Parts: sequence; C-alpha cells; structure tokens
Amino acid sequence: MNDSTNKKQNWDVRETELLLEILKELDIKNCLDGRKVRNNKLFKVAHRRMTAAGYHRTVDQLKFRWKLLKSAYYKRQREPNSPAPTKIQGWWRYEKTMVAIMESRHSLVGDGVLSSDRNDEVTEESDGEASMLTWPQPCTDTSTQNLDLIIKMDPEMDRQLKVGFIGAGNMAFGITKGMMSGNILSGNIKVSAPSIRNLGRFQELGVPVTHSNTEVVCGSDVVFIAVKPHLVPHVLAEISPHVTDRHIIVSVAAGVTLATLEELLPENSVVIRMMPNLPCLVQEGALLFARGSNAKPEDGALLRSLLHRCGLVEEGPETWIDIHTGISGSGVAFVDAGHCSPQVYLFAEALAEGAVKMGMPSALAHSIASQTVLGAGRVLCDSGKHPAQLRAEVCTPGGTTIYGLHTLEQGGVRAATMSAVESATERARELGRRSSARCTK
Repeated sequence: MNDSTNKKQNWDVRETELLLEILKELDIKNCLDGRKVRNNKLFKVAHRRMTAAGYHRTVDQLKFRWKLLKSAYYKRQREPNSPAPTKIQGWWRYEKTMVAIMESRHSLVGDGVLSSDRNDEVTEESDGEASMLTWPQPCTDTSTQNLDLIIKMDPEMDRQLKVGFIGAGNMAFGITKGMMSGNILSGNIKVSAPSIRNLGRFQELGVPVTHSNTEVVCGSDVVFIAVKPHLVPHVLAEISPHVTDRHIIVSVAAGVTLATLEELLPENSVVIRMMPNLPCLVQEGALLFARGSNAKPEDGALLRSLLHRCGLVEEGPETWIDIHTGISGSGVAFVDAGHCSPQVYLFAEALAEGAVKMGMPSALAHSIASQTVLGAGRVLCDSGKHPAQLRAEVCTPGGTTIYGLHTLEQGGVRAATMSAVESATERARELGRRSSARCTK
C-alpha cells in the first residue's frame, strides 16, 4: 500500500490514542530510537491488538500513522512556537504521549549509537536509506527481554508461546484441538492429569503429558484450569507458588468467580474466567470470557487469537458467564433433547430469549444460540454417538446441565417435540392427498 492510499484513511482521536498506548506499552523506545519502531513484528503485534479493539487497519496504515506522528513531534521540537500540525487532528491530545515515547531513554551498548534526535528522524523518514545504516547490537537489559516476550506471546508472530492445561477432560481436549489447527504446535502444549485415563488422546496428537501440575505451570505462559469446580481451590493452592506475572491463568470451571480465583492466586495475578462448550471438540464451539481486575485488553486479545479456531469467541462482563453457561454450556444438551424437532429455529429463538431474560444483550444471545445449535448438530453428525450418550457426557452430577434438562422434562419437551413431528407429518400427508385429488379432477 502506498502513502497516497494511506493518507486517504481518516483516523479518529480515540483510534490514534489507542495506537499510541499500544506502542508505548510495547516500549518501542528501548535500546535504539527508531529501530524498534521499524521492526515489522512490533507493528504486527500492534495490528492484532488494534483489530481486537475493533479498529481494522492494515500494518502499513499503522506504520504510516506513526510516521506522521513522529514527523509532527520533530516539527514541534524544531519550532516549539509553531501552530499544531495540520495533518494530525487533535495533536494536543497526543503530544504528551508522544513526548513520553520519544524522550524515554535507556542505557545503550556501544559507543557508536546514533543517539541524536536528528539521526532518529532520518531513520524514520528515509525508508530507502534506513536499511543502509549499520546498527549496533541491541542492549540486553530487562526491557528488551520484556519486548521479546511480547513478541513471543503473539501467536501470529512466533510459534514459541507455551500453553498448559491442568485437567484432561473434554473441554481441555477440544480447546487443544482448536489451538493446534491454528498457530500452536503440539510440542508447545503440555497437559497434566492425576491418572493416565484421559491423557492417551492428547499423546495421540503429539502433546506432551505429565502428572505434575507445577511442571505445567513452570513451563507455560498461558495456563488453563480445566478441572471440576470443587477441585479448583486445591489446584490453585498447589500451583500458586509458581505463578508469576508472566502467566495468564484461564479458568473454565463453572461457577468459580473471578474474585475467588484472584483470592486464591498471588496478588496481581492475571486471571481470565471462560466458559466453553462441548462443540469445541469439532471447532464449532461457543466461548465467552471475562477478564479479571489485572488482565489487560491485550491479554483478552491474546486469548481470543489462541481460541479463534475453536468457534465463536466473545468477551463480556462476568455477569454474562453464568448466562452463557445456561444457553450454551448446558444448551448443547438441550439441543440434543429436542434436536429432532423441525422447529429448530423456534428452539434457537427460545434459547436466545431465555438468555435475554437473564440479562444478556439480544444480539449476543442470538449469536450464541445459533452457534450452540450449529455446534450441537456438528457434534451429533461427526461423533456417530446416540444423542442420549452425548447428553450424558455433558451432564455432570449435580451440575447446571442436569438441572436444565429436568426443567425441560417437566415442561414436556420430549412429548411436545414428538407431537410436533407427528403433526407436521400428518399435515404433509394431507397436503399430498389434496394435491393428488386436484390432479385426478
């Protein structure tokens, strides 16, 4: 994309502010001014985060916007009394952040570092000449290591992200399959479980397994807690001494709140609560997650990028998680209970309306309901199992699904569904008889 095309793209103030926040957090000024800015990987990381926030720009457009902002900064440095740059709408809102980014200096290795503002400006403005410069080796301070971690933890940048699962049930297996169909290699995943019973299918995928939960945590960046809810306190007590600020802890345990998770983990731990469903096994799941108090938008963006091959992935407040459990986590069993009905659209609508009644926005509720019906049908077709067997696999003793199924049975959903099929069949036969009668006249 050339500059003239980029110039035609109008940026609003909030979009520019977000770009600068992202670039500042990536610490693009570390080690060598301008050099990190020109690292394409960094702009790809920024691109993913901007997209996750709802702004759809190309990498080239992000680069060009930064180029304009940097030019405006240098102009203000040379001519402090000049009017605000006309090319940058709302420059006064960005100037403080630009100064913070551009004037943050770090210790550099070597005597030949190009440290002047003018050299930095040439580097950014002269694309053709920049590649001809001989740059010194980057510094090895901790800020660079953090930068490398950020790059490493973006799945599209590098396949070195390490993911761990504590628990080897259907949810862990479905999410693993989804991630492996994306950008995560089997060797970068590790699963722990107390017995070998459920680990064999992970081994068949080439995924390393262990009986040690602490081994999983120490070797992972993102850790999924995929155990039964009553086991969560015991598991978190075991792993807490090994949880650091580099970890993202994702719990898929139904009913365990973010407050509980954060209380059981070390202070300032990054925690996300998520509810997947069984169709993750066939990459047609419906997943909703909520971020804890220390989880940043980019943590959510990273999780979304990891899970996008698992099906529909949405973020929302924690109050929606329990609703999602009812509509989708347990909802797949409700679909199995009434899957033979020709009124599947009515059933999907009823699922969505139930979620709206409990407080979920209508558009999201209908999207999740549609995905739930689609995913349940896909599991039914692909598994070759009887619906009753699939329903039993979803039902945890004393869990949410069995309670919901009990309510459906009380409402006569089985009898009503059979009667609906019978009525529609008889009506089709009646219409056929009428058509035949007309043809004989």
